[in-house]
Amino acid sequence: MKYTQLGRTGLKVSRLVLGTMNFGPQTDETTSHGIMDAAHAAGLNFVDTANVYGWGENKGRTEEIIGTWFAKGGDRRDKTVLATKVYGGMADDGEPWPNHDRLSAVNIRRAVDASLKRLQTDYIDVYQFHHIDRSTPFEEIWQAIDVLIQQGKILYAGSSNFPGYKIAQANELAARRGMVGLVSEQCLYNLAERRAEMEVIPAAQEYGLGVIPWSPLHGGLLGGVLKKEAEGERRKDGRSASALERTEVREQVQAYESLLDKHGLAPGEVALAWLLTRPGVTGPIVGPRTQAQLDSALRAVELDLSEEVLTGLDEIFPGPGPSPEAFAW
Repeated sequence: MKYTQLGRTGLKVSRLVLGTMNFGPQTDETTSHGIMDAAHAAGLNFVDTANVYGWGENKGRTEEIIGTWFAKGGDRRDKTVLATKVYGGMADDGEPWPNHDRLSAVNIRRAVDASLKRLQTDYIDVYQFHHIDRSTPFEEIWQAIDVLIQQGKILYAGSSNFPGYKIAQANELAARRGMVGLVSEQCLYNLAERRAEMEVIPAAQEYGLGVIPWSPLHGGLLGGVLKKEAEGERRKDGRSASALERTEVREQVQAYESLLDKHGLAPGEVALAWLLTRPGVTGPIVGPRTQAQLDSALRAVELDLSEEVLTGLDEIFPGPGPSPEAFAW
């Protein structure tokens, strides 16, 4: 496994991030524990989750699965850089209460204590804001985070799904308070969705945030979906299914798979390896449901893409260009 610093921090993390969103809803506890053990054995030390994972009536279940894995001992917690998120509502969906979601100081305090209990740990390495909160000022958010850092409950703060201007706003205010501010940003970023290159990634680089792309295969679109379809596998619902209904997208994906077939490369592994070449990227989040999917992701770390392949990928999936040139002279 290869490692890098998380943004401008001294924290060393693996170039792949183990995403756990499937743990509980699609992958049972025993299999989830096996995947986490295999990830550790391969040197993957960065684990990402969120308080709402498990979804619906099972919100929090994913954190509980990670917690029972930590409880097995064997230095599992000590060897893990743990990231979780706050924002989504955790009250019963049928009768939601106010102040049980978003980024108010009261919810942050409540949410972190609940996450710590489910995770069976006394601290979180990277506590992330799952979305911007338009109704809570950053003065209040940073005050709450400062208290948690002083209490030793969290070490760093990160963001997810933030626009570039909010990254700047958050870190400028943090600097005025003498705080470290945001150290990471999770954003939707992959070959088929490159809009983050215009504002989000430049802002992250300017302020020293490590970029952690989510959905690196764009919902399976970049994982060899057409080949699987031709071989009789049922295509999944969701992002890839709806996107392939558009002729131009199908043609792009066909060109992508043909290019990689010519070079004897696996589409899913190339999609991950491409992200590892991008400026500012710490590591993409991989969310394996099985051991085989984890093995494939691990191979991507060692994959060196030739200039011919990289050029071909840019031709098929061109980026938006830098800001403001992408939309101005």
